[in-house]
Amino acid sequence: MKIIRNSVVTLKYEIMDGEGNAFERAREPLVYLHGSHGGMFPLVERELEGKGVNDKVRVRLRAEDAFGPRDPTLVRREPRAKFPGKIKVGMQFEGEMTHGDHAHPVVFRVTQLAEHEVTLDANHPLAGQEIEFRGTVMDVRPASPEELAHGHAHGPGGHHH
Repeated sequence: MKIIRNSVVTLKYEIMDGEGNAFERAREPLVYLHGSHGGMFPLVERELEGKGVNDKVRVRLRAEDAFGPRDPTLVRREPRAKFPGKIKVGMQFEGEMTHGDHAHPVVFRVTQLAEHEVTLDANHPLAGQEIEFRGTVMDVRPASPEELAHGHAHGPGGHHH
């Protein structure tokens, strides 16, 4: 079967940063519902259209087409005393960001440590960078009516949220 709209695609993939270094190599394949359902970068979906099992894609994405531009409003500086125990650059903490009248959960990464201050960043680590997406198609199958109704792929045996 070839990849078409509303097919479920299983990909082995890796994401390279702007310098060509592997940022992410999937341990488990990515399974997504193809066809602008939000499970894959649109430009990668376009390259995957019509591909089949064992076909490969390599797609360079500008920041705007990947993880977006860096947003300086997602960076916070907090007193170090607010953090218990030892903290290190790279650690992650859950928090909230407020936009207008509502708050939503975000994950902050520690990006800098000073004697009395911790810098936290909720931007994706590749925000503002060009990336390269490399993928190999492992499987393609028609989506089930339930997957189409929910707008995403389900795991083996049915619905897994």
